[in-house]
Amino acid sequence: MNENMAECVANPTKCKLLLEIYSKGQATAKQLTDTYSDITHATLYRYLKKMTADGILKVVAENQIRGTVERVYAVADDLLMDMQRMVEENNGPAYMMLFTKFVMGLTEEFRQYTSRSDINLLQDGSGFSVAPIYATTEELTAALTEMGKIIEPLLTNEKTPERDLHNIAIITTPPKKEKK
Repeated sequence: MNENMAECVANPTKCKLLLEIYSKGQATAKQLTDTYSDITHATLYRYLKKMTADGILKVVAENQIRGTVERVYAVADDLLMDMQRMVEENNGPAYMMLFTKFVMGLTEEFRQYTSRSDINLLQDGSGFSVAPIYATTEELTAALTEMGKIIEPLLTNEKTPERDLHNIAIITTPPKKEKK
């Protein structure tokens, strides 16, 4: 797992951009701005430039729009191959590094939220929980598939004044083995 990717996953803003581009297949800066109005133009363009230079994103098209060039971004093939290689090689250290950065990104989102003066813990739709379960791999896969079906319709929702951006992070811990 490449360090640039791990840093990207740890940064909540970069991670949002990466996930949005990945889920849509490709996106322009304008589309990303429309989705994430909380990200300033300067920050957006700085991150897109850095993520492209780091090999996380690639420019798949350039469209001439009124005297300027609009770039269309997609997730770099190398990045997807790195993820696939990590799984194929069963690379525990790379997996741990990616997970650590993922958790750090979530921690930063909660830190930013709890630092604000206008939070409402009951009304803002934030929370976390743990549900210890015993399951076979097949049962676990079936449950996660069902959760994905529940969330799927929300993935196509557009930003509106009534809709706030939330990230749903699902972590399935490794199986605990009892000591013999």
